Amino acid sequence: MLYNSNMRKLKLYLETSVWNFCFADDAPEKKEITLKFFNQVKQGEYEIFISDVVFREIAKASEEKNAQLSELIAEYQPQELYANDDVLLLAEKYIQEGALPERAEFDSQHAAIATFHEIDALISWNLKHLANLKRMKKINSVNLKEGYLKRLELMTPMEVSYE
Repeated sequence: MLYNSNMRKLKLYLETSVWNFCFADDAPEKKEITLKFFNQVKQGEYEIFISDVVFREIAKASEEKNAQLSELIAEYQPQELYANDDVLLLAEKYIQEGALPERAEFDSQHAAIATFHEIDALISWNLKHLANLKRMKKINSVNLKEGYLKRLELMTPMEVSYE
């Protein structure tokens, strides 16, 4: 569990996969965990954030999926963050340093936005590129080299939901 010594709400950046799994009928267990997580969000347990990168990814979905996701996001009203030049530079560094593969451009931007804005954790169901220990170590190593001292946690909704 993420511990917060001053008892402020944890700041969580929700990348696209988290929103998607609310509708993942093909993955009932992850869908259930995700809905439980969003129930905690509704109860005010976390401060949630999203970015223009999520909206760019959603724009690639089918019209129906795009509408579902946009409606869900509107319901939860996360604070919106943006990929500025510093963010894009950091995202590029993740790829150059091998923290993330070249094809993971959006994922690198999600991590960079969360880092730049000093978010406590990036929440994702993307186990390959984001929610895994090796990637977290590599991303935080790049962050330190670039002068970002706050450690970024990368985890799934399940890891945040359980007390």
